[in-house]
Amino acid sequence: MAQRESATVVYAALAGNGLIALTKFGAAAFTGSSAMLSEGIHSLVDTGNQVLLLYGLNRAKQPASATHPFGYGLQLYVWSFLVAMMIFGLGACLSIVQGIAKIRDPHPIEHAFVNYLVLGASLVFEGASWFVAFRHMRAESGGKSVFASAALSKDPAVFTVLFEDSAAVAGLVIAFVGLALAQLLNLPLLDGVASVVIGVVLAVTALLLARECQSLLTGEAADPAVRADIERIARSDRMVDGVNDVLTMHFGPDDVLVALSLDFVNAASAGDVEAAVTRIERAIKAAHPEATKVFVEAQSFEAHRRGGEQ
Repeated sequence: MAQRESATVVYAALAGNGLIALTKFGAAAFTGSSAMLSEGIHSLVDTGNQVLLLYGLNRAKQPASATHPFGYGLQLYVWSFLVAMMIFGLGACLSIVQGIAKIRDPHPIEHAFVNYLVLGASLVFEGASWFVAFRHMRAESGGKSVFASAALSKDPAVFTVLFEDSAAVAGLVIAFVGLALAQLLNLPLLDGVASVVIGVVLAVTALLLARECQSLLTGEAADPAVRADIERIARSDRMVDGVNDVLTMHFGPDDVLVALSLDFVNAASAGDVEAAVTRIERAIKAAHPEATKVFVEAQSFEAHRRGGEQ
């Protein structure tokens, strides 16, 4: 269900960005605006990014195999990281290079009203795509702020679209201001300055995305509240004397590995321990469906401590 919703967010962004990119390139060719050309590059890169995200979502759905016993969920994080690199390498760098070229060789913008029409329409479409991603993320995070939601989210398909669309809205505003000032002050180089600023916004966006994705790609744990509840469930079983360790790792937005080290009561028989493990595993999966794999190790606290010292 969550993957279908994520795909819906990406498809909405793909449709919007594809149409917007064509419109922006047409306006840039007609008016000679550097900022509009940068915006066209931006939308084209975003369109390619959505294709990569959809490919990552499809790869992540493959069932576990002998070579990948924990499934292919990490594929989504890999492709999301590549998206961040594309935003930086193509979107940001090309926008900055284009802007510098315009600053060095400024020329008047023709038929500027076309740019304003395109920017206004683009703002409507980008805003709609942003709202779809924002609503999905807010629902997922319990109504927290955008940055808090992105930090807590384990679904790169959603927060990547949200970051991209946020950068797109900011870029549209920057392009509008740059064009307006270039006309009002009769300084065409300000159009190039706007292009450079758009490139900087894209670079910052790419770095934020890369940071979020690399954390997930290198083994990010489940949310602290989830880990605390898993520990509570384990401690509540009558056969458990203590919890030595609770380890979790995301293999996908809804695919969490849970490894528990538990100290069972000394009087517990092998059958008691087996029954307790079954109860604990079922209780964890019932409370947290994303905990798809639960492994329990029976070990005394002293043995666990000594093992950690070696």
